[in-house]
Amino acid sequence: MSEHTYFSGTGRRKTSTAQVRLTKGEGVVIINGKPLEENVARKVLQDVILQPLKLTNTSNQYNAVVKVEGGGISGQAGAISHGISRALVKADESLKPILKSNGMLTRDPRMKERKKYGLKRARKAPQYTKR
Repeated sequence: MSEHTYFSGTGRRKTSTAQVRLTKGEGVVIINGKPLEENVARKVLQDVILQPLKLTNTSNQYNAVVKVEGGGISGQAGAISHGISRALVKADESLKPILKSNGMLTRDPRMKERKKYGLKRARKAPQYTKR
């Protein structure tokens, strides 16, 4: 494997899209040019992002460079996790059963429901008045 070889994966969640590049390394994760701890403050979301690497015991084998756009921090964390999972499968096909059984390769289809006319939100109706 040469110095410039990488494995890429695209992850999506809600309205977020993450482009992930995995290279051989010590387990450093860089998101939009900043380290993981600086970019994602909440420990729970850091765990979500690193979950595919921990499940496959590859935390110290790959560095991840991530470009993520759209959505909020929770959606972005899910998108990064999805992208890392896809890139890991490209890097090593034998990891696919582990990731698939833990639901890491499935794109979460849940999206925000659109607002309907005559309502205040997707389902909240204005208060009913009898008189």
